[in-house]
Amino acid sequence: MPDHCEKEYYYNYANSFSKVGGHKLPLLNALYKHIRGYSVIHGNPELLPPKLKDFIEEKASLCKPRDIHICDGSESENESLLQRMQKEGTIVPLPKYKNCWLARTNPADVARVESKTFIVTRQKREAVPTAKPGVQGQLGNWMSYDDMDKVVSERFPGCMKDRTMYVIPFSMGPVGSPFSKIGVEITDSPYVVSSMRIMTRMGAPVLKELLADSSQDFVKALHSVGTPESGKHEYPSWPCDPQRTVILHKPETNEIVSYGSGYGGNSLLGKKCLALRIGSTLARKEGWLAEHMLILGITNPDGVKRYITAAFPSACGKTNLAMMTPTLKGYSVKVVGDDIAWMRFDSEGQLRAINPENGFFGVAPGTSYETNPNAMRTIFENTIFTNVASTSDGGVYWEGMDIEPGVQITDWKGNPWNPTMKTPAAHPNSRFCTPASQCPILDKEWENPEGVPISAILFGGRRPEGVPLVYEALNWHHGVYVGASMRSEATAAAEHKGKVIMHDPFAMRPFFGYNFGEYLAHWISMEKKPNVTLPKIFHVNWFRKDSKGHFMWPGFGENSRVLDWILRRVDGIGSIAQKTPIGYVPTNDSIPSQGLKTPVDFTLLAAVDREFWLKEVDEVHQYLINQLGPDLPSAIQAEINALRERLSESN
Repeated sequence: MPDHCEKEYYYNYANSFSKVGGHKLPLLNALYKHIRGYSVIHGNPELLPPKLKDFIEEKASLCKPRDIHICDGSESENESLLQRMQKEGTIVPLPKYKNCWLARTNPADVARVESKTFIVTRQKREAVPTAKPGVQGQLGNWMSYDDMDKVVSERFPGCMKDRTMYVIPFSMGPVGSPFSKIGVEITDSPYVVSSMRIMTRMGAPVLKELLADSSQDFVKALHSVGTPESGKHEYPSWPCDPQRTVILHKPETNEIVSYGSGYGGNSLLGKKCLALRIGSTLARKEGWLAEHMLILGITNPDGVKRYITAAFPSACGKTNLAMMTPTLKGYSVKVVGDDIAWMRFDSEGQLRAINPENGFFGVAPGTSYETNPNAMRTIFENTIFTNVASTSDGGVYWEGMDIEPGVQITDWKGNPWNPTMKTPAAHPNSRFCTPASQCPILDKEWENPEGVPISAILFGGRRPEGVPLVYEALNWHHGVYVGASMRSEATAAAEHKGKVIMHDPFAMRPFFGYNFGEYLAHWISMEKKPNVTLPKIFHVNWFRKDSKGHFMWPGFGENSRVLDWILRRVDGIGSIAQKTPIGYVPTNDSIPSQGLKTPVDFTLLAAVDREFWLKEVDEVHQYLINQLGPDLPSAIQAEINALRERLSESN
């Protein structure tokens, strides 16, 4: 076939059977069945770039699927997959909304499995820091090449027997952007296919991009829901193998392998696996940053627009901030992304960012018209909900939503529920997976292939005591320390229990693709790039509580008042800040208070308690020494020493 015909074929991939020798495909399919043991039910592997064809054939030989479906991303394909999942009981329709669905998982498969997630390198120190002897490392798990081979050989041979193998070509970031990366995920889960169609740019346009340069590499991602050793699934509508679940990343070859879980963070391999773990290794190699950060644009009353990024641990308000409805008069916010930012300096030295995702995979509980009206206006169309409760009128419910009179509720496990029960209706980590394009405040530049210019970087977490509402780092090195010292209450997004204060540097603790000490050195090195303008770095804390356990700051839309202060600091206004040992905090009356519904003690919210911070720096220092040992960069040690000295000298 001539080259131009192949390109046209991929551009119109959904019509492949009628467009390219349709009468020959049954013969080709029969040949595949006879020689390889599987059928090809959608697409034509003979027209794929050689690297992609070899990847598919290698994994098909390993996993032994019944048939193969090469995804084109079309609407008709998605409708067919949704119908299949409905027939198999994986999803149920939600007739109250347009094209919305509810999935209930196996209760053992509801969150990321950090303890079963590994970085695979030749030497352990490439993947994880050298923890102090006798200390359990918390900054990633390492696996050797030999052990990875053993894990794969114990789980994957024949794991897709009697199932369809789906081939998902996808792009993280706009197709063709210099920021973007292409991946191909192989999976036996139609739930993953439909979710990846929402969360990434998927299908024919990506195949066209691969075909345009058949020599280019792509991230290779293999996923299977697996089959328990007993051969039986406890929940046939949600197959998984939670006892043997494992997620592996091999940065040297840009490979991802995931087995046993169908949950989003473990199975949608473009998200945390590629965008952060593999992404961070690519970023270090290529001189940019792959971060667990939202991106938003905020315009002040004078019409001046700035973009900021912010790193918070999961379930700490990233989506709420990204989609905020400002209460401060004259301000507007537009969302670029709510979870991941890829950032690099342009030729003018300006840091620019893209959101590599195509959708929102947000935590449902706590999301409401009061806390995040823009999210609520986004999610009730073309959305897959997972582990939320359902209502008798064909809708969904979770904690934070109003219950309509006369409506019965079925909890996430399929049991009747009412508000008097002690158990939640929706799982605390239940999710909505929805297209970003539906968001009413989506920024017009959100798919700009060159990214948006970043003026400030925010770090934050849930800190009930001691940490001010907002403070500004003294300089870039100090800002990197602020990111490294992040601590927050544990959330439901991972398998941790209770509200203990956990160290979560850069909100990346579960997502580092390489040694955290080297990660810190990479951040520090940004300052050494020639002719760059470094954004200011801030720390925010919406969650400080008073002596009675009440939140001292109203949060949500009122956070626009804090952003106003941050933007004025970006503009160089010095009179609104006072220097403290930990950084610059707001002066009295520098954060607008007019219109607040409840009184706020700004003096206390900006207070820096010397004894608290001496204890804080000691605990952070001990953590970094314990976890990094000799891998702690000298620049970070210098920041710790300087902070301790400033605190010791303060009154």
